[in-house]
Amino acid sequence: MNPGRLRVGLGFRRELIPALKTRVPEAIDFFEIAPENWIDLGGAAGRDLRAFTERYPFVCHGLSLSIGSPAPLDEVLLHKIRQFLDQHHILFYTEHLSYCSDDGHLYDLLPIPFTEEAVKYVAARVRRAQDILGQRIALENASFYLRAPITEMSEADFIRAVLTEADCDLHLDVNNVYVNSMNHGYDPVEFIRAMPTDRVVYMHMAGHHNEADNIIIDTHGADVIDPVWSLLDQTYNIHGVVPTLLERDFNIPPLDELMREVEHIGLIQSRHINASHVCAAS
Repeated sequence: MNPGRLRVGLGFRRELIPALKTRVPEAIDFFEIAPENWIDLGGAAGRDLRAFTERYPFVCHGLSLSIGSPAPLDEVLLHKIRQFLDQHHILFYTEHLSYCSDDGHLYDLLPIPFTEEAVKYVAARVRRAQDILGQRIALENASFYLRAPITEMSEADFIRAVLTEADCDLHLDVNNVYVNSMNHGYDPVEFIRAMPTDRVVYMHMAGHHNEADNIIIDTHGADVIDPVWSLLDQTYNIHGVVPTLLERDFNIPPLDELMREVEHIGLIQSRHINASHVCAAS
């Protein structure tokens, strides 16, 4: 691991802890965790996390803030997250631009209506969240399978509007762009080109499942496929290289197998960084 840079990361899964205790591969620059899975966790798992956050950079990616929900913003959770971020010296925090709760937890990420009213509503909640956390957050473009019944603008326009209104950053999930483009019939490169470069601070790569000929499910449970690798390459070409994480939440293979994909992210990054240096020198 190289803590002096922040380019390629891996999700910190409990299944991987024994292998990581033995050796953290040099290609991993940082780890990511979902704070909801670790807040108030004691015992051996809590001690393991503390041992790693004291030595290596960590990012937090939230699961349940439900930023677009009609339910009140969970400020109790936000205060717990802030304490957790401070306790473990977390570099930054991201959440999904979606919602997953109303009267109760829905256990899925649902799309927000792409409307002006929703832009203002979500942005106000993001600003409040940033005030409580004491830092800017990044919102992740979410995968979705049914469009919201009320739509006044495109997904890309909606994301840009929320980022501007809330004055927050973008966590660009490249696989989610690919999944949505296949399910909803748009050009993924044009979508990525429409994102504001100055707000793109973080990226995700992951695998998915082909449920049927006309639907792909974002699972984080399979290897990244070639078209998504190609899309990452094009994304770096458009927006430049930013910290990028490999998500693998299910069907987790041994660490050595995961490292092939982590190293592939680094290889693509190095190619773009080297090319930019050549251009700057010429």
